Amino acid sequence: RATMKSLRFISAEAFVSNAEFARKSLGSVAHNLFPLLFKASYLLEQGEMIHDLVENWPFVDFNMGKLLETTVDYQEDLSHRTCSVCLESCLKGLRDYVLNYSSPYVKRLKVVDLTGLKDVEVQFCECKKTMGRWARTQLLSKLCLELLAYLQQGQCNPGTFEISIDVLIDLFVTERNYDLVVHALLKKCYCPLKICCVAFRSDNLALQKFFYIIKLTDPSLLRKLEVVHNVRLEMEHLEMLFNSIHFPLLMSLTLPPRTFNVRRLTATEERMLTNIGEKMGEMTQLTELSMSFSILTGRIQKLLSPLKTPLKMLDVSNCSLNRADMAFLANSFHANHLEALDLSGHNIPDLYPSIFFKLLSHSSSVLRILTLEDCNIQDTYVNMLILGLSPCQKLQEFRFLGNPLSSQALKHLFTFLCELPMLKNVEFPVPKDCYPIGITYPIDDASLCRFDHQKYESVAEELNLILLQANREDVKASTPLFGSYDAAVQETNNELGACLIKSFKETLEKFTASLNKMS
Repeated sequence: RATMKSLRFISAEAFVSNAEFARKSLGSVAHNLFPLLFKASYLLEQGEMIHDLVENWPFVDFNMGKLLETTVDYQEDLSHRTCSVCLESCLKGLRDYVLNYSSPYVKRLKVVDLTGLKDVEVQFCECKKTMGRWARTQLLSKLCLELLAYLQQGQCNPGTFEISIDVLIDLFVTERNYDLVVHALLKKCYCPLKICCVAFRSDNLALQKFFYIIKLTDPSLLRKLEVVHNVRLEMEHLEMLFNSIHFPLLMSLTLPPRTFNVRRLTATEERMLTNIGEKMGEMTQLTELSMSFSILTGRIQKLLSPLKTPLKMLDVSNCSLNRADMAFLANSFHANHLEALDLSGHNIPDLYPSIFFKLLSHSSSVLRILTLEDCNIQDTYVNMLILGLSPCQKLQEFRFLGNPLSSQALKHLFTFLCELPMLKNVEFPVPKDCYPIGITYPIDDASLCRFDHQKYESVAEELNLILLQANREDVKASTPLFGSYDAAVQETNNELGACLIKSFKETLEKFTASLNKMS
C-alpha cells in the first residue's frame, strides 16, 4: 500500500530529482525546508543532494532518526534504510561542513545524532547496498582522521579550529577495525568532529584490547554495552571491569556466553559474584541485562537483588535456572516491569510450570517480547500456555522455536494468537509430525533440516490462512531454523567465521600436543 505524501513532499521530491539544478539553488532555499528536502533526497537516494544539504546544514542539531522518522508530510519511517549511498554522502557532507570556507559565524551545528538508525534484514533502497553499524564506525573514524590531516596541512579556514561538533554514534569494534577506531578516539580532542560513543559493541577482540578501547570511549557517556562473540570475558575480568570503570548512564548490558559458571564456586569466586552484583546495583540506570549460556543455578538472587531499578529486559536463556531462581524472578520487583523476557533452554513444563505462570502474570501488563525456544513445550501444555498468554495484551513478538509441537497444536495456538491485538511477529517451530518418528528434542544441528519440507509448507500455509481469516495480515509468521536475524553478525560473519576456524585450529593443535606427550 502506497504511503500518503503531502503536496509539500511531492514538490520536494520534484526539486531534488533534478540534482544539478537543486544543488545550484540550495543557497536560496529557506532553512526550514532543509529537513523536508533531506528526507526526500534520502528516499530517492540522491547522494549528491544529501551531501550538499549536510554540508550547508543551518541548524544547531542534526538528528538522523528524527529526520527520517514518520512526519506529517511523508508518513513512512525511513530510519530502517541504512542505504550505503545515502549514509556515505551524509557523513562526507559532515566532513565538508567543517572544511568548507563559509564564515564560521554561519556554522551553528553542535550535535549530530546517528544513533536512530535501525539495521534490519530486508532493505528497500534501490541500490540494495547497506552500511551497517560496523561500517558506519569504520567510515566515521576514517573521516575524523582525514579531517585532522587537512588541519595539519594548514589548508583550512582559520575559523575551522573553533568548530566543535559532538557526533553521537553506536560504535561496533572488532579486531579488523580496532586500530583505526583507537587512533580516531586518541585524537578526538584535536578533531572538530568529536566521536561520542553512547553504545558500544565488541566482537572478535582480545581482552586486553577490549579493556583499552572501552576506557577511550568515555564510559561516563555509555548507555549500552554489548560484549558478544569471541571476547573471553569471564567472572574475574567482569569484576575487574566494574571495579576499574564507572558506568553511570548504562541502561543495557550484554555479556558473552558462559561469562558465569557457578557449578563449583571457590570462596574467592563467591566473593567475586557478590561484588559483581553490588557493582551492577550501583548502575542506577540499568534496565536491560543479557547473560545467555552462563550457568547461574541458584545464584540469580545474588546477582539481581542489589539492583535498585527494575529490569525491563532480561535474557537468561540456557542459564540452567532452578526452581529457586524462577521463584525469585516471579516474586521480585523486576517481574512487574519486564517488557522483554528470554527463558529459552529451560524445561518449563517439568521444572516450574506454576512459578513461570506467576512470572508471566506479573509481567503481562507490560510484556512486549517473549522468547521460549527449546523449552520442551508439548501439545499437552498448549492450553496452559494459552491461559498464561491471555493477559499479555501488549505482546508484540513471540518466539517459540525448537519445541515439540504437532501441526494440530500449532493451529490451535495460532487461533488464539490472532486475539492478541498488538502481535506483529511470531517465530514457530517445524511441527513435530514433519520430522521422522523417534526424533529427540532439542534437535541437533545435523538433524534440524531433515524434515518433510512439503508437509511443512502445507502446515505453514494453513497457519497463515488462520491469520488471514482473522484479518491479521499484520502478523509475520516464520521459522528461522538457525535463529533470528542478527544485523551485527551478518555484517561481520566473515571475520567471525575466520576467528572460529582459528580457535578450532588452536584447540586441535593443543589436543595433538597433549596426545604426543602422552605417547
